[in-house]
Amino acid sequence: MVGLIQFIIDFLSLGGAYALMALGLVIVYGILKLVNFAYGELIMVAGYTLYLVGGTGMPWIFMAIIAILMSVLFGILTDYVAFRPVRAKSVTAVLITSFAFSTLLQNGALLFISPRPRNIPLPDIFTETIEIAGVITPIRNLLTIATAVISLSLFTWLMRRTVIGIAMRAAATHFTMARMLGVPANLIITSAFAISGLLAGIVSMFWLGRIGAVTPGIGLEPLLIAFIATVIGGMRSLQGAVLGGFLLAFIDTGLNYTLPQDLLKFRDAFTFSLVILILLWRPEGLLKGPASGQRT
Repeated sequence: MVGLIQFIIDFLSLGGAYALMALGLVIVYGILKLVNFAYGELIMVAGYTLYLVGGTGMPWIFMAIIAILMSVLFGILTDYVAFRPVRAKSVTAVLITSFAFSTLLQNGALLFISPRPRNIPLPDIFTETIEIAGVITPIRNLLTIATAVISLSLFTWLMRRTVIGIAMRAAATHFTMARMLGVPANLIITSAFAISGLLAGIVSMFWLGRIGAVTPGIGLEPLLIAFIATVIGGMRSLQGAVLGGFLLAFIDTGLNYTLPQDLLKFRDAFTFSLVILILLWRPEGLLKGPASGQRT
């Protein structure tokens, strides 16, 4: 029973983070039909912002808000620098510019800050533990679960009950038709990048909280996880992104609990093998999402 409770907490904590990361990637893909390969660097930006403002002496919650806002700002900047100038030209051009912007941000961190890991300020609650039904678990995991539930609920409300959310759903279904009906295309796309940055900033607080440090290449793993989750769940489905995130977390957590100690180093190989089997069964993803319209 104790082991089951521990498994559920670990799974929900990891799944919540994975789901938010996948949502941040798929919300842009749903409208532009393009993958933002600079998405992982938004987590890096938030991490280095925490590091730079860590010596100011301000309360941690204000530092976290500044870091999340910087992630939103750089999310919008990704649109203006890497996507908007070339998005009407070719898919290849956008992919190259998104890779280039990602590399630019990484090299900027290498050049102006440091190639070495830099410790970030964390509140005491991130390192404290709590006992639940005989299970000792980090409070950080419970905070991740609560934050994921709140964020997913607010995101659902935004997409279903607000004008901007309904417009984004319309643009994801058929971008050209939405423009013809008067939906402001640039505003919708910028809003998608801003929301993507917001989700990345929220996730970064807990992702960095597990590690306690930030490096220029820290965004690669979250990007890979988000991409795999969206492929599993369905690249055009917001619900699929959430499902894919939790399914990937279930696989990772399950392997951590079931693999013998000497096989844990091969966990990624087992994970990708299971992902391949899922995609062989459902190559379009678990949820198809709306019919795809034109990109521009």
